[in-house]
Amino acid sequence: MKEQNLFPKIEIREKGFLQVSDIHSIYWERSGNPDGKKILVLHGGPGGGSQPRYRRYFNPEKFDIIQFDQRGCGSSTPFSELKENTTNDLVNDIEKLRIKLKIDNWHLFGGSWGSTLSLIYAIKNPSRVLSLTLRGIFLCRKFELLWFYQYGASEIFPEEFEEYISVIPQDERKDLISSFYKYLTSSNVGIRSRAAAAWTKWELSTSHLIKKELDFDTGKANSFSDAFARIECHYFINNIFLEDDFILKNIKTIESIPTTIVQGRYDIVCPVRSAWDLNKKLKNSELIIVDDAGHSMSEEGITQKLIEEVKKLENSF
Repeated sequence: MKEQNLFPKIEIREKGFLQVSDIHSIYWERSGNPDGKKILVLHGGPGGGSQPRYRRYFNPEKFDIIQFDQRGCGSSTPFSELKENTTNDLVNDIEKLRIKLKIDNWHLFGGSWGSTLSLIYAIKNPSRVLSLTLRGIFLCRKFELLWFYQYGASEIFPEEFEEYISVIPQDERKDLISSFYKYLTSSNVGIRSRAAAAWTKWELSTSHLIKKELDFDTGKANSFSDAFARIECHYFINNIFLEDDFILKNIKTIESIPTTIVQGRYDIVCPVRSAWDLNKKLKNSELIIVDDAGHSMSEEGITQKLIEEVKKLENSF
C-alpha cells in the first residue's frame, strides 16, 4: 500500500479501559478532533484487535476517531479469554462505550468481521447509527464458513491449505472447525500454539491478491495468533451465537441507514457473493467492487476507495 494514500500518523488523544463484565475490561482510544464527526472503527477477527494504522483512514481535523479492542484481544483483558465472549456481549460493549463517551450517535466503519459486527450492532441499535462504511463483507452464513475453512478456498490456495490442515490428524478432517476448536482449547500449550499458528497463517496468507510474506509471533500462548485463532474458532463453532442468516433476515431494520460496501473482486476469505447479497437486500446501500484486490484492507485499491468514501462523510449528516 502506498503510504501517501493514508493520512499522516496521529497520536492517541484519550484512552482507557472500560469494565464490561465481571471478568472483561476493554481497551478504548480516541484520536483526531474532539469536536469532529464521531466514527467508530470495528476491527476484524473476531480476535484481531485494533491497529494504529486504522486511524489514518480518516481526516484527523474532521473526525473524532474511536477504536476499541473487542473482548479477549489486543490490549483488552483477560487476553484470549473465551468465557463471556459472544456477539451480544460485543454489541452491549459498544453501547456501554458509547454511553461512557457521551456520544449520541456515530458513523460505523468496519471490515471483515468488523462489517459483521457493524451490521449486527446497527440492527440492534438503528437509532444510534448515522452511516455504515463496510469492507470485505462477512455475513457468517454456514456456507461461508465451509467455503473458507473446509472446502472451496482450498482449491485456490492448495499449498497454504495443506499447511493449514497439517496440524490436524487425517481422521479428524471432516469438520475442521470442530477439530481446530479441540486443539485450540487444549491444555497443552504446544498443541494449542501450533493449531493457532496454522489457523492464523491460513487466513493471513490468503488475504491479498498478490501473496505477501507473513510476520507474526507464534511462539507463545499469549501471542496474536493465539487470541485470533481461539476467538475466531470459538465464534464460528457457535455460529456467532445467532441464528443462521441473522443479518439478512433482519435487514429491514437498517434499510434507511446509508451504507457503502467496498469489496475486493478476488476476495477469497470473504467472497464477493456476500457483498452482492447484502447490497441486493439492503435498499440504501452502494456496492463498490475493486477489481484488482483481494480481502485485505491494506490493498491499494481498497485503501483508496475507503478513503474516498469516508471523505464523503465529512460534509454530510
